[in-house]
Amino acid sequence: MADLREIIVRNRIELVILDLEMATMSEIARLHREFTGVCIVCTHRLADEEMWTAALNAGASDVCPAFDTRTIVSAALHSAPMVGSMAA
Repeated sequence: MADLREIIVRNRIELVILDLEMATMSEIARLHREFTGVCIVCTHRLADEEMWTAALNAGASDVCPAFDTRTIVSAALHSAPMVGSMAA
């Protein structure tokens, strides 16, 4: 996650698409606190309502199935309407 923080700062990222298998809820919450202007869209391969709700409560703007590219892009566009640069 330190690498992601560096990328966000260096490139002035406005949107992060983050796999829930790569981050803990506390890491998502920390990203949300540290980068209030960054939209966080999380993905996961399983439809786990508890995990998805926890991610939203931690600061994610949306959570989508990892295999559903169309939904991920739609969530990103709706959550961060002024997106100029992105990191995944």
